[in-house]
Amino acid sequence: MIKFVFLDIDDTLLDFGKAEAAAIKKTFERIGIPSTEAVIKRYSEINDSQWALLERGELTREQVLVRRFDILFDELGVRSVPSEMAQASYEYLLGIGHYFVDGAQELLEELKDKYELYIVSNGTAFVQDRRLKSSGIAPYFKDIFISERLGADKPSKEFFDIVFSKIEGFNKSEAIIVGDRLGSDVLGGINAGIKTCWFNPNKFHAFFFNEIGEDPNCVRATAYSSNYHVW
Repeated sequence: MIKFVFLDIDDTLLDFGKAEAAAIKKTFERIGIPSTEAVIKRYSEINDSQWALLERGELTREQVLVRRFDILFDELGVRSVPSEMAQASYEYLLGIGHYFVDGAQELLEELKDKYELYIVSNGTAFVQDRRLKSSGIAPYFKDIFISERLGADKPSKEFFDIVFSKIEGFNKSEAIIVGDRLGSDVLGGINAGIKTCWFNPNKFHAFFFNEIGEDPNCVRATAYSSNYHVW
């Protein structure tokens, strides 16, 4: 029986791809860098790769935030703009407004009176606070756990141990995590010993197994979309 539901934010509830593209385009326009589709796409690829390194424990958050611009600017031959300046502008713009993932609001409305809902995010606290306020979804959750504030990142067991310790009456057997990233959400759930539900809107093929096995309930996510897969 599921009681505790942990939800990721980016690309699970809020569409990070749209927000990222809008913020990085405005950032590049402000600092005089070409904001073509190709450059924006390349930034997104680099950004994703750097967060994957953080998930594997190979980079710190501070390194990720600046290194993504270091790499892009090196490829573009940009020498006149400090990466720290681009990072500050981008994070400010990223926190303005929001875009919902299709069905996210309906899902939260359906789940709110049936489960204890919690946010678990690796995103920057300054950005996530503003996006949650803008979207108005914070009241759906009993608590919001952002890795920057906890001092540990998904998918580490340490992150989840801290989260679990803050929830009264918590029982691992009654918990599930729902998220879009195999490397942080699904792997994090496995490391923590709870059920996992992969939100896979792009229908990527993957082989990733949780020894806990399949949970047919999956917080009824399958009632909304075939994009949810449970291990």
